[in-house]
Amino acid sequence: MKPYFVDERAGITIYHGDCAEVMPELGKFDLLLTDPPYGIGESSKKASTRVQMAAPKDYGHHDWDQEPVAQEVMDLARSVARWQIIWGGNYYFLPPCSGPLIWDKENSGDFADGEMAWNNLGKALRIKRHRWNGMIRKGQEERFHPTQKPLDVILWALSHAPDTVQTVLDPWMGSGTTLRACKDTGKRCVGIDIEERYCEIAARRLEQEVFAL
Repeated sequence: MKPYFVDERAGITIYHGDCAEVMPELGKFDLLLTDPPYGIGESSKKASTRVQMAAPKDYGHHDWDQEPVAQEVMDLARSVARWQIIWGGNYYFLPPCSGPLIWDKENSGDFADGEMAWNNLGKALRIKRHRWNGMIRKGQEERFHPTQKPLDVILWALSHAPDTVQTVLDPWMGSGTTLRACKDTGKRCVGIDIEERYCEIAARRLEQEVFAL
């Protein structure tokens, strides 16, 4: 299986394809850190219907978020990693979580107040406040994907994983924020996405130098 992109020095690899077909070929990982589709229609310009102070960014009209990931595919993803952090886990059938990671977006209007990451880390609930209110975003980080998480939020989630974690999998990588976070923290990571345009975007983001932490 030929990767779409490889950064051998950083230990980062991208595969373009259906993760259900790619994952069985990859072996085991220490951590699954991912943000799968929830099935809420964000890929089909849903954000354009919300009240905005400016015209929303056009990410195109696509169908990857029309339904949640099939449960058997989610189970497959979980089976290849000892530790798991899954954003939007509340949309799936997962075991009880003693301490979800909560991202408070400091939102207003019709946007959700935050998002939750299910995990099996066995820790207490933690909250990260990082404003991501439509066009008003902390640090004015560029958005490439309609459901993109801020890099700072993914770095925060990654920091809650055990210190022994060295390899990370993101089967629904989108614009590659998990991969970027792993590069910045010296962890090896494999990302997969079925949309080639996001593989290209992720590759461009990974070509940047490591950010100072």
